[in-house]
Amino acid sequence: MRSASITRETAETRIEVTVNLDGTGRYDNQTGVGFFDHMLDQLSRHSLIDLTVRAKGDLHIDDHHTVEDTGIALGQALVRALGDKTGIRRYGRFHLAMDDAQVAAALDLSGRPYLVWNVEFPREKIGSFDTELVREFFQALSTHGGITLHVDRIHGLNAHHIAEAAFKAVARALREAVEPDPRMAGVLPSTKGAL
Repeated sequence: MRSASITRETAETRIEVTVNLDGTGRYDNQTGVGFFDHMLDQLSRHSLIDLTVRAKGDLHIDDHHTVEDTGIALGQALVRALGDKTGIRRYGRFHLAMDDAQVAAALDLSGRPYLVWNVEFPREKIGSFDTELVREFFQALSTHGGITLHVDRIHGLNAHHIAEAAFKAVARALREAVEPDPRMAGVLPSTKGAL
């Protein structure tokens, strides 16, 4: 089983993340930020990565530290669960349509973090959730997961739909990238000899 658990504790947050890359998309996410929990549930369900998150953060200030630190811990858990990355597909991409929104995601589990973020939101809030935190989450995930990640909004009018399409598109791309490649069993998907 390719699984891992990470605990990250700072003066601002305590985050516990458990992942199973060979799961069925089961989730149990409790961060204290309702919309963010909903997005993490989508990430798990559509990547087929089992995901449990427990977060306690300084929500009396705002949601920023909780969202960002969850991205950091999740990225670290993915790195640990992937191990040396032998036999995985490595790359993933997906165009996802959700009502008015279409978002494209492409990623490489290269070990070289880089985020290209071309997603604009028509408003600053989804309920009480700051839409700018969607990018903060993916920046943290990319940096600490060693992921080259490109996310592009093709269309979109509704901020909730755009955010959800982004999480689902990244989930489907991640699902493809972490899957074992039957033609590459025991082989590292790189000519460098390391990822």
